[in-house]
Amino acid sequence: MYVDTSKVVLRKIDKKTAKKMIVENHYSRKFSLCRHAIGIFYQKDTEHRFFEGEKEEKLIGCLTYGHPVGRSVVGSLFKEEIIDYESVLELTRLFIHDGYGKNIESYSISQSFKWLKHYDKSVKVLISYADPDRLHLGGIYKATNWIYQGAGLNLMPNYSVSLVEEPYDWIHSRTVFARFGSHNIDKLKSAIGHTFWRRREPEKHRYIYFLGSKSENKRFKKFMKYESKDYPTNADEYLPPIEEIEVNKGITNE
Repeated sequence: MYVDTSKVVLRKIDKKTAKKMIVENHYSRKFSLCRHAIGIFYQKDTEHRFFEGEKEEKLIGCLTYGHPVGRSVVGSLFKEEIIDYESVLELTRLFIHDGYGKNIESYSISQSFKWLKHYDKSVKVLISYADPDRLHLGGIYKATNWIYQGAGLNLMPNYSVSLVEEPYDWIHSRTVFARFGSHNIDKLKSAIGHTFWRRREPEKHRYIYFLGSKSENKRFKKFMKYESKDYPTNADEYLPPIEEIEVNKGITNE
């Protein structure tokens, strides 16, 4: 079943409302940087109780756009400094309740382009990521014509560790350093004191979308730092191998 697009309306909502919806429903359970919170409303068949001739609406989801974390992200987009930090936004969160049609997400994203062009003309480039750790390949970005740039664009690998075997409970690289004081294998062995498991953190798939004029978009494509690639199709090939790190406690002679 496809969504009845005549019943879908996008409007700005306050960040508090967006945060509540994301924290309660999004798989990450975390809010993120937000410059624009856009509510996704669905019109009911019933008349509004107070406004004659208007339909009641239900908030069924939201999108949030925010500036990328770290200005270096903008530098990774183009070969030359042809755009400033304020002109780039990241699609940081998207959530929509089930039951409104299988294309509701892609339709809402495409409508958010129109919303941004109308309400924030300074925005010229959008970026977003699909998480291979969740077996996400970015099907909604393909459906809305984003440019795929590949995975593994970060030069410095980061590693997560798990203190238990499958099902693994991965500790993010930032938390690993904060908890154990190092990413060095020998130092981790000493700090953890028992066998643990390590893997390179999956590099997210990156997508970009241009919101500029035809001439601006043509220039953006010309100066892209990374060429466009075919959309990914096999989620499993992007999952990194898991390494078992054995810790020998040694034998003490009394």
